[in-house]
Order: sequence, then C-alpha cells, then structure tokens
Amino acid sequence: MFPVILLILRLLAIGAVAVAASAQSATEVEAVVTTGLGTFRFEFFPDKAPKHVEQFIRLAREGYYDGSAFYRAVLNGVIQGGDPLLKDANTPRNLWGSGGLNMLAGEISDLKHERGVVSTLRVPDKPDSDGAQFFVCVTPQPGLDGRYSAFGRVNEGIEVVEKISQQELDANGLLNSPVRILRVAIESKKQEPFLSATPDEMRRTVTLQTTLGSLKLKLEPDWAPNNVRNFLKLVATGWLNGTEFHRIAKGFVVQGGTGYTRSTGPTHAADRWVRSVKAELRADVKHVRGVVSMAHGDDPDSATTSFFVMLGAAAALDNQFSAFARVVEGIEVLDEFEKEEVEGEKPKRRLEIIEASID
Repeated sequence: MFPVILLILRLLAIGAVAVAASAQSATEVEAVVTTGLGTFRFEFFPDKAPKHVEQFIRLAREGYYDGSAFYRAVLNGVIQGGDPLLKDANTPRNLWGSGGLNMLAGEISDLKHERGVVSTLRVPDKPDSDGAQFFVCVTPQPGLDGRYSAFGRVNEGIEVVEKISQQELDANGLLNSPVRILRVAIESKKQEPFLSATPDEMRRTVTLQTTLGSLKLKLEPDWAPNNVRNFLKLVATGWLNGTEFHRIAKGFVVQGGTGYTRSTGPTHAADRWVRSVKAELRADVKHVRGVVSMAHGDDPDSATTSFFVMLGAAAALDNQFSAFARVVEGIEVLDEFEKEEVEGEKPKRRLEIIEASID
C-alpha cells in the first residue's frame, strides 16, 4: 500500500509541475533549441501571431521537434527546419521540407523579418498553409515581410544560427548533412540581473582583475542609478570578462569594456540585455583621478558597455559623462597603465579584464 501511495504522490507532483508550466503566459517563456552545433534561445510574440505561438509551444512540449533537423539554408541569410520527416535518417532528400505543413492559417503582422526573427514556413504560393516548420533570419529579409507569419526572435545564441547557415549546401540549398535538432524545450525566460534592484541593493563594490593588477570600485547609485544597474548586470553575467582595455590616453583615461575585443569572441549570452542607457549627468560629481564613467558617442544617451577610468582630473568631462563609481583600492594599478607603451592611444600589448566580480 505504501509504494502505491508514493507513486500517487509522485504523479500528483509531476502533474502540478505540468500545470504550473502551462499556466505561464507565452511572454514569460522562451524556446531553447539545442542542435548538433550548439544552442540558441528565442522569445515569443503572442500579440503578433497568437495561434502560431500556441502551436509551437504545445508541439515543443510534446517533443515534436526533437530529433528533426535544420535541412535548408541560405549562406548567412536564413536557416530552415522542424520537418518531422527528418526524424527518420532514411527520408529521401526530395521529401525534405514536405512534412508538417497545412496546419494553420497565416497570421501576418507588422513584425519585420529582421536578424534573429523566427517565422513559419508554408506551402509555396499557397496562403494559409502554415505548418510546424520554421525558419530563422540570420540577416534582414525584407522580401519576406507581409508574406510569412513571424512569431519570435532569437535573444541568445545568434552565432549558432549563423554557424548553421554556413554549413555546406548542395545546388538546391539543402544542407549536405542536416544539423540535428536534439531537443526543443520551453523554459521560463531568463531574468535580467539587477533589473529591479533598489539603490541600497546596488551599493556594492566590484573587483576588476586586470592584466596589471586588481582594481576595487565602489559603485555610487546616488550619482547614476541606472548606469550602476547596467554595470552590475555586465559584471554579474560575466559580460566584461576577457574584454580589452583598448585605449590609454596618458594623464587622461584608460578605457575598456567593448564586446568586439573579448578573447572568447564578440558575442555573449548576456547580449540580450545590452542596450543604451540614458545619461545621468551631474555637475557636482567631478571627473578626477580614480573616478569611473560611461563612454558614449555623440549622443549622451548612447552609452552601453564601454567605460573609462580617470588617470587625471578633466573638468571638461563634468556634467558630460555619467560617472558611476570610483576606485577605492588598487589606485596604484593606474600608475601601471600609465607606464604601458602605446601606439597613439592603443596599448602595444593586450591588457584585459581577466575577471570582473561583485564583492
């Protein structure tokens, strides 16, 4: 009797988990597509194509896509997959792409087929023949706008989509070797770190382990709360790790924090949360030695990830850039930056943030 009771309890627990998962709205979840070449994730737009979103989530939870493949591509253009016929490795090539169609009427919206957008395949020249197959845009495809039902957008792992599009193709645009979709899971959306943190929760110190030594920064949310929030997000996600200090202006600033200099490659899982931060300018916060501030272009509201540390006082920067922290330990490391050989303002050797961590 006791084993039977345990079994019932386990089944009830599993059922409760399933109900909780299904109770989540489509805006609270994302698809996790695991392939033979890596994993990418995409979010849904139920306001643009509600039936397509509902169908994809339901089929993914049923395992419909597991074992199928991406079988067609345009080099650095689009990738196409999800045909259930490709679960059978013996399916003839002339049948690739013929399965899983004629399941839904189209839901055409104003969502453009931009980089990363996920859309639905249909039978050529047959409206309202949408199915379970889908394609992902590597680059913008304006010729598809208004013709296909877009329902999602890649928010992590776009480099995997690019890699799939770069596989060898035959004369018909079919991959010589299909890239297997090992699994499509529906998971809760990842939450952006510090998105709703209060100023008190952001009164933290951050340690930057650099090629030349460690700098401890005291963050100042009273100066620039949203810029502090942004910096904490970059540190918490590891976005800054391996990025280079690409500029040393002697007696002025040392600057770093750009993704294209990252030793492991320009893309990062937290790119989904990188966006411009509105300037928070204060005339009473002075740009003196050790103060840390956000870099921006001509538009003061264009700061994203790049920051600079003051090597000397520069009153011309006051009230022009968003200062958000100051060095409280390791000020002598700035002297080491000053000693580095440069060509113009570029260091002659690679100097990087080995690791950034919240203390």
